[in-house]
Amino acid sequence: MATWSVNGIFNAMKTTIDHAGRLVIPKDIRRESGIKPGMPLEVRWEKGTIAITPAPLTVTLERKGRLLVAVPSKDTSRLSSETVERTRKTLRKERSGASN
Repeated sequence: MATWSVNGIFNAMKTTIDHAGRLVIPKDIRRESGIKPGMPLEVRWEKGTIAITPAPLTVTLERKGRLLVAVPSKDTSRLSSETVERTRKTLRKERSGASN
């Protein structure tokens, strides 16, 4: 069971690692973070903490008319409307907090 902080961020959630070194990331955390099956992840050791983040997408910059556009180096799936909406809400929240 997750422990929640006031702002909706997980403080802690217990899980286990199996003998093969596999770690199960709880469903609530996967859903909130947008992690999907098969998604490449980076695992780092940072100041005594294991950090797991989505691997950055490799892009090339291409000129489209007068604009310089980041284009993925390999085919990627489209973002779900859920992911787009979650990102929009997060950005709005960050921007409104920054102006206060």
